[in-house]
Amino acid sequence: MTSTDYLTPTTLSLVRLDGDGELLAVEPLKAAPAFFDAEGLVAEQHFATSDDGTRVPYFVVRREDLALDGTAPTLLYGYGGFEISLTPGYSGGLGRAWLSRGGVYVVANIRGGGEYGPAWHQAALKGNRHRAYEDFAAVARDLVARGITSPQHLGVQGGSNGGLLTGNMLTQYPELFGAVVVQVPLLDMERYHLLLAGASWVAEYGDPEDPAELEQLLRFSPYHLFDAGRTYPPVLFTTSTKDDRVHPGHARKLAARMLEAGKDVTSYENIEGGHGGAATNAQAAHMAALAYTFLWGRLT
Repeated sequence: MTSTDYLTPTTLSLVRLDGDGELLAVEPLKAAPAFFDAEGLVAEQHFATSDDGTRVPYFVVRREDLALDGTAPTLLYGYGGFEISLTPGYSGGLGRAWLSRGGVYVVANIRGGGEYGPAWHQAALKGNRHRAYEDFAAVARDLVARGITSPQHLGVQGGSNGGLLTGNMLTQYPELFGAVVVQVPLLDMERYHLLLAGASWVAEYGDPEDPAELEQLLRFSPYHLFDAGRTYPPVLFTTSTKDDRVHPGHARKLAARMLEAGKDVTSYENIEGGHGGAATNAQAAHMAALAYTFLWGRLT
């Protein structure tokens, strides 16, 4: 049996059962190395209620003795697309850079993903995309209601389709967050199908060439939803010049529009790396450090 979670490195174990299939013993055989001290940390699952009454699960990783006074710097992560499930997994970088410093880490299993099978994905396709964003906002509000954090201490991070997610958090729910990280994102949903691999995602988002579907797309197009007169939290955009899936123009355009309006914008474009945003482990570490440093500085 192979197992892992947010606090336990991937472990290979021998499981012994009796003739009736009852568990006799679990014997760990080999494990990946641990990169941070997980003592005193706990991982738990909660549910938030979305706008239409759907119960949305999310994981929280925090110190067991966390004071529920709303002051904890908290990083909320999500994806919500293409039937991809976000399941618990170990990250040494996250543990060292965030959890070990006292930060709280949250993963939201919103609609658009595959956590509850195809129906969970299909519930947020095309014109129903708003459900994914409503789910994510519901998790943010639930974290505040539980006293885990508060808007000024709550940050959000996501990449690719998750960058579209965080772009919508920035433009539709700015009052819920103290900082936003938008990585290799889709942001201009009017033209996404004309750029690189965008045409292959029409079944997920909708066809801008269809007037009815374009109207729906513009309702979750951060580039078009930006309002220069509105107040927004600090935002970090990251992208790659050589991204071969999501064109770097998405991040460039919204960053430029926000900078022109005098908003608090930080933008970083790596010249290598494709859609991963980094070509080497050193570059990947640098990109992760940029995000964690930006978030920690804004949320504490």
